[in-house]
Amino acid sequence: MNPSAAYAELERRFHRLSAVNRAGAILNWDRSTMMPDGASDDRADQLATLNVVAHEILTAPDMPELMSRAEEGKGGLDSWQAANLREMRHVWTHANALPADLVEARTRAASACEMAWREAKKQANFKILLPTLEKVVEITKRVGAAKAQALGLPFYDALLDEYEPGGRSARIDALFGELKAFLPDLLQRVLARQHAAGQLLELDGPFPVEAQRKLGEQMIRVIGFDFHHGRLDVSAHPFTGGTADDVRITTRYDEHDFARALMGVLHECGHALYELGLPRDWNRQPVGNARGMVLHESQSLLMEMQACRSRSFIAFAAPRMREAFGKRGPAWETDNIHRLYTRVMPGFIRVDADEVTYPLHIMLRYRLERAILEGDLPLAELPGAWNDGMRELLGIVPPNDAMGCLQDIHWPDASWGYFPTYTLGALAAAQLFAAARAAEPGLMDEIAQGNFRPLLTWLRTNVHGKGSLADTDRILIEATGQPLGTQAFKAHLESRYLSA
Repeated sequence: MNPSAAYAELERRFHRLSAVNRAGAILNWDRSTMMPDGASDDRADQLATLNVVAHEILTAPDMPELMSRAEEGKGGLDSWQAANLREMRHVWTHANALPADLVEARTRAASACEMAWREAKKQANFKILLPTLEKVVEITKRVGAAKAQALGLPFYDALLDEYEPGGRSARIDALFGELKAFLPDLLQRVLARQHAAGQLLELDGPFPVEAQRKLGEQMIRVIGFDFHHGRLDVSAHPFTGGTADDVRITTRYDEHDFARALMGVLHECGHALYELGLPRDWNRQPVGNARGMVLHESQSLLMEMQACRSRSFIAFAAPRMREAFGKRGPAWETDNIHRLYTRVMPGFIRVDADEVTYPLHIMLRYRLERAILEGDLPLAELPGAWNDGMRELLGIVPPNDAMGCLQDIHWPDASWGYFPTYTLGALAAAQLFAAARAAEPGLMDEIAQGNFRPLLTWLRTNVHGKGSLADTDRILIEATGQPLGTQAFKAHLESRYLSA
């Protein structure tokens, strides 16, 4: 087989693989939103089977020869094809590192653990989760060891590489070190400034769920969410799933605090817009996928934190909030709502955390998951270690496991190595939003009018439409002039919380 024919055959196989993965994505979404509890075993079997089918496509005996033959002719490929071939190699290397029985075992263990997590969280009892989580950790260690050997990487980096291709813990350690050098002092300065500004007026509820849902839908329509290719539902933990043609976002509602659901919807909408904006000509090939979770998280945090907690957006949203809930009075004026939406306060729950304290939540998870995987922290001691870390980093201790180590779904869902991408995404979001504002001087005025088209157009050109054509740093350098760093994030925090 000549190189061009080998490449064409690879495209055909990856197109088929994409269909299998897209089916699995919808089944995963359904599992977390609509599936009855009694179907969990059947769904685990379905997902495990699809994952094995996908694994078999990738690890067919002739794949190494096809890859090598195609790479011999890569000089005749255009830039998108060459990048696609590179991404195929990366996907194949990860898959080929694992035997089919381990792929199936990981899927089944994660499915069982997620169901146990729901009950454990409901009862605020980590012991309920411990047996199934121990199984997930044991399998994760096997996966990490196999991938480390295949990729020639340290154990944790091999897991991280699945979520952020090219991501390395040494760089995370350096960036987190820079953050830890200025965040504690900045936090204290912000808290002192807020205290001096006087008491905030709390918004008076309750806030009916149906009114919250309508407001959330209204706001994401404004931002650019396409309900012809997506939907909004409810889940125990907000997430974005589905496919680039059928994006599913979820939130959860609290009748006493509508901001939790609204900001969750705006956050997930950022993820959805990224998926909806990926290069259409390549949406069944690896190069057409999102670059990695750092850029994915940058898009959600750019929308939620950078754009939608800005004074400009709150000026647009405040009258619509008043209308949605039939409210009036000083608490519902733009300035007070903006102060509420940018209030910094150490809290127990990561997804509700403000921009200043959020990285500290991630540093804790990053430290704990490495300690567990490397054998330095017995899993049974996780609740205590979690509480100690919260006391050290944020000065507070969760009152129970549900508000502590049970709050996130990631570890039960076998997503070990994912957490650091949240804070790396926040750094990237600050860089990208600063670059967008520089490129579009009237951007904030447009946002104040509810016009997100200039921002979305800039993101489509500089991030979304690039797919996986280049690595994360290259995309950031081309868009912002700099590789991933902490300077833009620090400047943003100082401007919003100490200068505004």
